Amino acid sequence: MKSIISFVIRYVPRPILQTVSPLAMKVLSQLNRGSEVSCPVCSHSYKKFLPYGRIARENALCPNCLALERHRLMWLFLKEKTNFFTAPLKVLHVAPEHCFIERFEAIPNLDYITADIESPLAKVKMDVHDIPFDDNTFDVVFCNHVLEHVEDDLRVCSEFNRVLKPGGWGILQSPVYPLEKTLEDKTITDPAERERLFGQRDHVRKFGKDYAARLRQSGIQIEENQFVKELDPKKVKQYALAADEVLFVCSKGN
Repeated sequence: MKSIISFVIRYVPRPILQTVSPLAMKVLSQLNRGSEVSCPVCSHSYKKFLPYGRIARENALCPNCLALERHRLMWLFLKEKTNFFTAPLKVLHVAPEHCFIERFEAIPNLDYITADIESPLAKVKMDVHDIPFDDNTFDVVFCNHVLEHVEDDLRVCSEFNRVLKPGGWGILQSPVYPLEKTLEDKTITDPAERERLFGQRDHVRKFGKDYAARLRQSGIQIEENQFVKELDPKKVKQYALAADEVLFVCSKGN
């Protein structure tokens, strides 16, 4: 199972994956019924979650809603630490995740806009380097596992900062590796070499421990939030969260 999932993730284009994976997961969910782990996003329980990743992580993917560890943590954070589910908010969600779209669209207090340059799940087609919305438009911006793909991550964050309202906030997750400094070389265009250096064929950089400091250069503010450490360890196990996951919570800077 792990080798199959790793192969599919590596070689099947993302838009195709986003379209067909929910159907495949419905079958797998019936084979994995149980109560040892539960997903806070969709409230389904299983013996364990499915493996996921190029180097497959055990107990990672909810077969019902396709939430991964980071999505389950984000959902809990939004529920427990923000007014996301209660306040009237205008939300921009870049590269929207399958597990969130219908659930966020159903929240009556949200004016929820999904956007991406290629995803079939998004309603607005846009390049995040040049966001087609006015200054101070959004209360909340989500952009997860995108900045490692874009040509200019600082320009993108500058755009997020521009379209956020004063007092606006968001979550900007990316893979962060135990490197002192982000690894980036724009002369590398060969997919195999990008995979070797950056971890994936369509990655253009590998973020290091300087991730938050790097993004702050754009003008946006970044908090390295340790919310997972506030949770009861039993909950961390029940929801199969990554115990060291950091939430990069942004807010509008000057």
